Amino acid sequence: MDFKSWSAERAAHFELCAKKALPPENRLPWKLHEAMRYAVLDGGKRIRPLLAYAAGDLVGAEEEALDHIALALEYIHSYSLVHDDMPCMDNDTLRRGKLTTHKKYGEAMGMLTGDALQAQAFFELTQTKLPGEQISMLVKLLSGAAGSTGMCGGQAVDLLSVHQKLDLETLTLMHRMKTGAMIRASALMGLYGAKTMPPVFLVGQIAQYADSIGLAFQVIDDILDVTADTAVLGKTAGKDAAEDKPTYVSLLGLDKSREMAQNEINKALEALKNIGEHSAEYKGKTQRLSDIALYILSRDH
Repeated sequence: MDFKSWSAERAAHFELCAKKALPPENRLPWKLHEAMRYAVLDGGKRIRPLLAYAAGDLVGAEEEALDHIALALEYIHSYSLVHDDMPCMDNDTLRRGKLTTHKKYGEAMGMLTGDALQAQAFFELTQTKLPGEQISMLVKLLSGAAGSTGMCGGQAVDLLSVHQKLDLETLTLMHRMKTGAMIRASALMGLYGAKTMPPVFLVGQIAQYADSIGLAFQVIDDILDVTADTAVLGKTAGKDAAEDKPTYVSLLGLDKSREMAQNEINKALEALKNIGEHSAEYKGKTQRLSDIALYILSRDH
């Protein structure tokens, strides 16, 4: 199965899992459950679930465990988007080609939607049939990636950086936290979805791979904010420049930004190559992870 077919099949499978797992709209409080489903379903690239499935396949993790992991990751990601779009943050009206959650359901319900999805994510991890040691590691990885030293911390730095001129090192640190931490967690949580602990060398190489694609993802995001239009992106284009936010494009320019993204993808592919060369057990099993890296580099939305 080629990558386009595989990713479409995995995304469709994830959608079915999410429809079953999310609280139904006919259960009190109805409007909150409706808003949670609105925020998660019918949209998004599903990069984080795809990473979990691909990394899990590498170590023979069972689909049942990977489904719960994928849901937890996407709930955290979706909650972050709901909150990011609110007036106190990015104040946006469009996400995934439709109204942002707070524009459709109101600001108070938008805030509660994000809060509830965050809680639902950790509940989801308790539903796996994995050993307690594995569940504990999954909780540790997800909470670390989502917290003050990860995604939330990166967003805080981002808010404080409006109208500021950041150097490349600081900008990169911010995005390793804001975007990269959850992408790193997605790949590592896939590894820990197996019933036994993954080898240390494998964790190290997958972490290096994920760090590189996470940074490349953000660089490409900055490029698309300048080069793509709103209809293609599914969110408001040009907002970074309009709000005077520091980006890779504003710091490096388009050509250097594209070069940086390519270099990071090359590092990611090198890490995958190291896995196959280190152990025959994993040789030829990293293709999906390689496909995801190349997709990130070539994406147009």
